[in-house]
Amino acid sequence: MSTAQPALNELINEADYLIAELQALERHEYVNGRIYAMAGASKRHNRIAGNIYRALMDNASSCTAYISDMKVHSEKYHSYYYPDVVLGCDSDETDDYVLEKPCLIVEVTSDSTLRKDYLEKSLAYQAIPSLQAYLIVAQDKVQVDMLTRGKDGSWELQQFNELGLELSLPCPVMSLSVATIYNGL
Repeated sequence: MSTAQPALNELINEADYLIAELQALERHEYVNGRIYAMAGASKRHNRIAGNIYRALMDNASSCTAYISDMKVHSEKYHSYYYPDVVLGCDSDETDDYVLEKPCLIVEVTSDSTLRKDYLEKSLAYQAIPSLQAYLIVAQDKVQVDMLTRGKDGSWELQQFNELGLELSLPCPVMSLSVATIYNGL
């Protein structure tokens, strides 16, 4: 960790976090004044995230997908997270390191991140007005949980646990097969 990064148990403000993160040797997520070091990912985790990223880049011509190193800001929850895959379609996004208006977020989950992905991050992500879908993808079994925002602002959960199933993504408007997500595993 660089000397610019505060100790993990110190409370810091968002501006200081963002400055320190630019200089840090490892990534940290920020939640309400506290920072948390990011753990490394397995080969399976990376393969799944890469498969989703590739499918999005092949089908989302007016949007840009980012993998692992792009922060997403949830203003309501005073948090910055590094989703495994995130899609931005808003041309007003000007920050090179943070997306404020993502339309799709993907977390590839494991036993150690399961609780955080389903509870903490789910609440923070759903509070982002531009977000239309949040995917939580298991890396140790075939299971994709997709939360989508309805026209009335409510969220609906669908679960996909067979390779032959297709997700209908609202942003970008496309089909994504479960087989594509788990390709090569």
